[in-house]
Amino acid sequence: MFNKLTRELHFFQSHPLGMRMLLLTNLIYGLVGPIIELFVGAYIMRNSDDLSLVVIFQLAVYTGIPLTFGINGWLLNHQPIARLYSFGMLLSGISMTAMMMLPELNTAGVFWAGLIMGLSYGFFWANRDFLALNTTRDGNRNYYYGIETFFYTTTGIVVPMLAGAFIAATEKSGWFGGKVNVAYYILTAIVFALAALASLLVHRGQFQNPKRAPFVFFKFDQLWNKMLRLAALKGVAQGYIVTAPTMLILTLVGKEGSLGLIQGIAAALSAVLLYILGRVTLPGHRLRIYLIACSLFVLGALANAGLYSAAGVLIFMICLLFARPLLDIAYFPVQLKVIDVVSAKEQRNEFAYIFNHEFGLYAGRLFGCGLFILLARYVSDYVALRYALLVIAAVHFLGWFMMRNILKEKEMA
Repeated sequence: MFNKLTRELHFFQSHPLGMRMLLLTNLIYGLVGPIIELFVGAYIMRNSDDLSLVVIFQLAVYTGIPLTFGINGWLLNHQPIARLYSFGMLLSGISMTAMMMLPELNTAGVFWAGLIMGLSYGFFWANRDFLALNTTRDGNRNYYYGIETFFYTTTGIVVPMLAGAFIAATEKSGWFGGKVNVAYYILTAIVFALAALASLLVHRGQFQNPKRAPFVFFKFDQLWNKMLRLAALKGVAQGYIVTAPTMLILTLVGKEGSLGLIQGIAAALSAVLLYILGRVTLPGHRLRIYLIACSLFVLGALANAGLYSAAGVLIFMICLLFARPLLDIAYFPVQLKVIDVVSAKEQRNEFAYIFNHEFGLYAGRLFGCGLFILLARYVSDYVALRYALLVIAAVHFLGWFMMRNILKEKEMA
């Protein structure tokens, strides 16, 4: 066992410094993700009677992301990319603080807190995508995203269990006078500390800014237009699956302790598998991985719709926690390969495609979030949580056909 671990470490160290530093930075910041994704939604539900506020927060996040991609593209002409990347990580803690300082949770306050979080994600993802593109090559991108999703899945085991247990114990044992919101304030402070540590580490990567060039275009090669349609289908699912698990668990299973426990158990089942897939799979396996991921999403949605119980939620969560990282392992290398191809063909800055890609995602996210808000406010929470998720999964499955079409292009061979 020790020899195998040593061999894997040597294999990791054989890759370029920039790629290794980017992965280590993302590992540390990955500890922040579960707190933001799971417990911000739980905080909103605990402190309001309006389920749709969770989705309004997420819609604001999704609105802020493409706006920030544009701001980031301009700032890259004036600021080092590592500084903008670290600024995005620090903004996540500011967003959580802003929301928790609201005297009451209402649509306007939650939207503005979500918009700040969107700025955070925008600076983070715009620069992360560019750095991933420029520190990897098509031959090692399965490994890169396999390692990254392994990191995120592993942190998904530890963080939800510890944070959920901390919140539950605060309420049960009367810590801090039994004031559960104090536990959320402490988690926010931890987010700040981890983001600061990741910010320091990213400056050791010696990353280079993209060349100064226009990055706003409206006409693209047909191959890129297909990639945008695939991005929109991916965004439709993201608009739902970021918030649906929290709402389903708190509605049908229990409180935050159960939330963290279920996430941790399901994530433990997938972590090692994801590392192995990233290590041994080749570019030719991406379409097959994407098909498995889409099928798992549909299977989980079917279980939730058919059972609509704690058991159905558990099946859905297990399927989702396999499906999401599998989608990333397949999707992101294809996206970067398409950027390689079309940027060389059209002689444009790679950041132009990273910027434009975000609007494809946003169109899908807007549809997914908008569908939930309409159903929750004008039909019922029951319909929004039970049946709409199945429709979203079925629509998302169409992405497999789109990816197959993209990979058939001769330039992608």
